[in-house]
Amino acid sequence: MAQLGRLESVLRAAHFAVCGEMGPPQGADKGAILKKCGNFRNVADAVNLTDNQTAIVRMSSVMSSVFAIEGGIEPIMQMTCRDRNRLAQQSDILGAYAAGVRNVLCLSGDYMSFGNHPDAKGVFDLDSVQLIHTVAEMNAGRFLSGDEMKTPPRMFIGGAANPFAPPMELRVMRLAKKIAAGAHFIQTQPVFDFPRFERWLSLIRDQGLDKKVFILAGVMPVRSVKALLHMRDNVPGMTVADEYIKRMEGASDPKEEGVAICVEMMKRLAQTPGTSGVHIMPVMWESITPRLVEEAGLLPRPEPPAETSDAATKEAAA
Repeated sequence: MAQLGRLESVLRAAHFAVCGEMGPPQGADKGAILKKCGNFRNVADAVNLTDNQTAIVRMSSVMSSVFAIEGGIEPIMQMTCRDRNRLAQQSDILGAYAAGVRNVLCLSGDYMSFGNHPDAKGVFDLDSVQLIHTVAEMNAGRFLSGDEMKTPPRMFIGGAANPFAPPMELRVMRLAKKIAAGAHFIQTQPVFDFPRFERWLSLIRDQGLDKKVFILAGVMPVRSVKALLHMRDNVPGMTVADEYIKRMEGASDPKEEGVAICVEMMKRLAQTPGTSGVHIMPVMWESITPRLVEEAGLLPRPEPPAETSDAATKEAAA
């Protein structure tokens, strides 16, 4: 039997998990990934490798995830529905698992209009809920067609959630659909409005959904008030509390204030019932990750007991 991935083991052992994120390079040099791995090794339990984020061409998330393993970190392979049909998605999952990838994050993907290929045709053969279901079926030894496979993967399946986009009740319903489809963990948008996040989490707890899935709250270190204003004014479904805008505007050193805000949020989330970990999104600032994790009191990372994947998969579905 295959061993569990580190992220799944940490979560199953009830440790507070730490995830990171890096964007693959816009070129053919894997050295860029190997270099970034040094910012996460022994600091994050797993790291997202994004899939052509903002609809801009980058090295594939599949191969970037494989190179991340070479760099000594556990990848979370992002897979969008924008660029692949169900044949390609299932094919890539099989190949990634065979290469050692154990985590997949199923996403719809940013629309082509966001990127530098606005005339590209979107695929969207499946949506993110259907992709989660597809991976769950593959874990059970079946292709989406219903055909059985001889050697199934055992992926730890993730989905995304936005606690801040209205209406909140509809967002909770969509989260419930992802859990029913087979999601094991959920990563959220970055939290810059804790009261609203707490209201969303309260609805999650009221329905017992926090007992069925691991929720990893997003956090993001920012280096300027401009970054916060951009998120507040230009990112759909994103809210930023006025207190953070004022703090960044009045800071003598905005970068240090951005670090302080992120660390405070990480500490707060670690004490919040229903939250199983944090997902750090250090956009173009991966080098700050070790400091964030250390100052939040989340080092050293735990060494969870080894388990077999079959037992854990059954537990996740319970």
